[in-house]
Amino acid sequence: VLVNSGSRHEAKYLSGISHFLEKLAFSSTAQFGSKDEILLTLEKHGGICDCQASRDTIMYAVSADARGLDTVVNLLADVTLQPRLSDEEVEMTRMAIRFELEDLNMRPDPEPLLTEMIHAAAFRDNTVGLNRFCPVENTDKINRDVLHSYLSSYYTPDRMVLAGVGIEHEHLVECARKYLLGVQPVWGSGQGRAVDRSVAQYTGGIIKVEKDMSDVSLGPTPIPELTHIMIGLESCSFLEDDFIPFAVLNMMMGGGGSFSAGGPGKGMFTRLYLNVLNRHHWMYNATSYHHSYEDTGLLCIHASADPKQVREMVEIITREFILMAGAVGEV
Repeated sequence: VLVNSGSRHEAKYLSGISHFLEKLAFSSTAQFGSKDEILLTLEKHGGICDCQASRDTIMYAVSADARGLDTVVNLLADVTLQPRLSDEEVEMTRMAIRFELEDLNMRPDPEPLLTEMIHAAAFRDNTVGLNRFCPVENTDKINRDVLHSYLSSYYTPDRMVLAGVGIEHEHLVECARKYLLGVQPVWGSGQGRAVDRSVAQYTGGIIKVEKDMSDVSLGPTPIPELTHIMIGLESCSFLEDDFIPFAVLNMMMGGGGSFSAGGPGKGMFTRLYLNVLNRHHWMYNATSYHHSYEDTGLLCIHASADPKQVREMVEIITREFILMAGAVGEV
């Protein structure tokens, strides 16, 4: 089940609701007393479940034996429309989110944080520029009432899709009618606040975070303390014709870390490998990313090097962006 709801829709709400919903997914519901009950039910059909929230969608997914389709659709309907959201579950989620936020800041790989920062800089204070992770100060403020208020606005039939792979289409439609049609969600049917239909406004900008180096351990092998940059340019939405050329360009730029070479096709012959990592041995990483949404997109290059070489690194990456506009060989 895919819901057109995510952090970009939280402008009028507390930031972090989608993050909470992602963590609360597949907890107790009207039919199932606990997460364990759900997992046991899935196990009978060799199934697994997962929920992923992005900036513009939340996906509740189950993979299981096709013969368990009825059970699975029933379960998905229950999880999306009838979650109990007990105080205990919300409290556990608060703890899990605080732990995750601490972990994010300590990870050697800063890519998730850089992605947040580049979106915040590119679309300042609007839509896809809003924070995908729950800010620490909001963890205590989000409770069942806040969640229900949000759910009543965004978890409506016109914003939800049920999709399946490896199933008879008619059977899926039949299950959808049986378990999803006319179901009264646990938060009632009263229309919530108006849905946010804002279109992404590209602002551009720079966001910097200075690293406090006073607490860096000087062990026998201190992790190289690198400076990371991410440079991005506005691209296009996944509904435009240019989306495919952007996807090809992103693959062509490729790149990776200086230790992740591998054979052909794993990035060795991409531009960021040939032009950047092969020529400048002091570059630790140069990787291209393309983020695309319903109304906008962002093409970024993430690079990292020793703090002394920031200026040169920025010049090299900028040059790669300029070269993108040049000739591209047939091969």
